[in-house]
Amino acid sequence: MEAGSLDQLRLALAPQIAAAAAFDGWSDTAVREAAGAAGIDADAAAYAFSGGAMAMIDAWIGWVDAQMIAALPADKLAAMKVRGRIGAQVLARLAAMEPHKEALRRAQAIMAMPQNLGQALKFGWRSADTMWRQAGDTATDYNHYTKRMTLGSIYLATLAVYVDDTSEDHADTKAFLERRIDGIMKFEKAKARLLSTDVERFSPARLLGRLRYPAR
Repeated sequence: MEAGSLDQLRLALAPQIAAAAAFDGWSDTAVREAAGAAGIDADAAAYAFSGGAMAMIDAWIGWVDAQMIAALPADKLAAMKVRGRIGAQVLARLAAMEPHKEALRRAQAIMAMPQNLGQALKFGWRSADTMWRQAGDTATDYNHYTKRMTLGSIYLATLAVYVDDTSEDHADTKAFLERRIDGIMKFEKAKARLLSTDVERFSPARLLGRLRYPAR
């Protein structure tokens, strides 16, 4: 089976596997259950997810990406301010995960295992990168990395709140997310002022020079 076909198969089965994972965990049993429900050959499904639980979770996250993009196409996002674009995308992701909240809880436990942390961080980076790109970010300097690291950490923290949130319409999660996005915006504004070309930048070399040769 070609790589493209495998990717399509993984994406197609991802929501069914997540539904089964609530009862069977992210396991071979969940893959078989999903394949049966979708009318797909069980051996082909098993081959597609031979990478185990992390391969299943990876595909599910890819499916969540696709759901978010479908719910918030570029033209819809363009009408929003930047903070609105980020918040709306995170909430769209949570809406896609809502039927699979128990699967999310189990996925978080698997990704927290020491042997999976590196791959889990890659998943978080990819989600943050997808959101920033959809939001119209074109930064190529160090801002590209700081924005994604910051959003990735906020997104993961929001998921941790969301998975145990029993408030009406997830009000606690939404309030938490709003506070964190507000923090991002304040940080970005402060960073822009600090790095503005209109303000003399701090120079360690200049400071050392002044200490060595003080002004007379």
